[in-house]
Parts: sequence; C-alpha cells; structure tokens
Amino acid sequence: MQLNRTRFVQVIAATILVAIFAAPQSMAQSHVVSSADLQKEIVSATQTRQQNIDTLTNALSGSKAEKALKAAQVDPTQVKTAVSSLSDAELAQLAARASHAQNDFAAGRISDRDLLIILVGVAVLILIIVAVH
Repeated sequence: MQLNRTRFVQVIAATILVAIFAAPQSMAQSHVVSSADLQKEIVSATQTRQQNIDTLTNALSGSKAEKALKAAQVDPTQVKTAVSSLSDAELAQLAARASHAQNDFAAGRISDRDLLIILVGVAVLILIIVAVH
C-alpha cells in the first residue's frame, strides 16, 4: 500500500513538472516573431536612419552653409562626422528640423540668412549632443 502511494505521488509530481515546463514553451511559440519580420524591421530602421543622415549631411553641405559654419568657427567636417554618432531619436528630430527649415526657405517663408542661422544652430546642437554622450 505504501509503495502504491509513493508511486502515485511520483506520477503526480512528474505530471505537474511536465505541465509546468511544457506549457510556457507552447505559449512562447505562439508569440515568436519570425526572422523575416525581424529582418524587415532592421532594414526599415536602417533605411530611415540613413535617410536622416543624408538629410542632415545635405543640409550642412551647401557652400553657403559651410561658409556660415566656418564663420561661426565650427568645423564642417567635424559636424558631418558627428552626425553618424547621434541616436536614432536625436537624428530624426534634427533631420526633421533641417528639412523643415529648407522647405520654408524654398517656399520663401524664411530668408537665406535665417536658414544659415538655423543650420549653424543645428550644427552646434549636434556637436553639443555628441560631446555630452
């Protein structure tokens, strides 16, 4: 009788352990993101980051912008190098500001001088962010 009770307890314990270890694995399988989806997200994030880098680099690459940076005693090469070390959020925010300023300039809402002041401000902000990191 004692042997049957011990065997019964062992079987129940084994069943409970199997249920505990099997259940989370089966639930985890239903929430796993496929590698194709991860790859798409990585590619999308990389493309967005590169577009933001290109936006800032193009905004700071004009001859007038480079002259304004040099007049403000800011090295344009250092600023362009620092752009790639910004976080994704900082990069997106500064790229949006630079793009907005260029669109306003193209639409005639701001003058050439104002655009250059904004670009110098963005460049100085880039250097400050990089220096803080």
